[in-house]
Amino acid sequence: MKRFAFTMLELVFVIIVIGILAVLAMPSFTSNSLQKAAEQVAEHIQYTQHLAMIEDKFDPNDQLWFRENWQIEFTSTASNVWYKIYCDTDHNGNSDSVTHKEVATDPLSGDSLDGNSDITDLKKRFAITSVAFSSSCSGRNNNGGGLPTGGTGKELSFDSLGRPYIYITSATPLASNIYAYLLTSDCNITLVHESEGNATIMVRPESGYVSVVYN
Repeated sequence: MKRFAFTMLELVFVIIVIGILAVLAMPSFTSNSLQKAAEQVAEHIQYTQHLAMIEDKFDPNDQLWFRENWQIEFTSTASNVWYKIYCDTDHNGNSDSVTHKEVATDPLSGDSLDGNSDITDLKKRFAITSVAFSSSCSGRNNNGGGLPTGGTGKELSFDSLGRPYIYITSATPLASNIYAYLLTSDCNITLVHESEGNATIMVRPESGYVSVVYN
């Protein structure tokens, strides 16, 4: 009867091969700031939509009732990039976290999403250098509602059905008809990282469905 045996060299070789295969099969745990930033922004856009759907702001006695819809607003300057989530209940064009408690709270961390906390500071937390909106949602109107053809608004809001809108935050909106601000084509929000490239967050019209593409 013939016996089979392994030499020490063969055993070492097998162990090395198994080790290499194990390393290749392991998931990558390297930090990707751009991905984390894009995922957080996408989740907070969905959170804004959720808040709007559970709080119906319609008021038949107020022509500008839609100013109170929950919205996410981005600010991108040379020195800072951040966003906030709020509902403008007093129609003054600002988020009043103390007086009217208009600002949302992050459901996981409990932090106020008013732009002053680290969680919404995209530059400090994720090294995002800028946020750019596509022309379809950068303050311009797409359905003949009488709004200007230009604009620099970086803001999305949602109604109680979850439909996305784009309008410029102001105490005096350009139109009193909410449907003049209805998003009619994909809104692409591009995050630019200082070294890892770009990520585009796409918000679909009507449904408000959110997806992320990395460039």
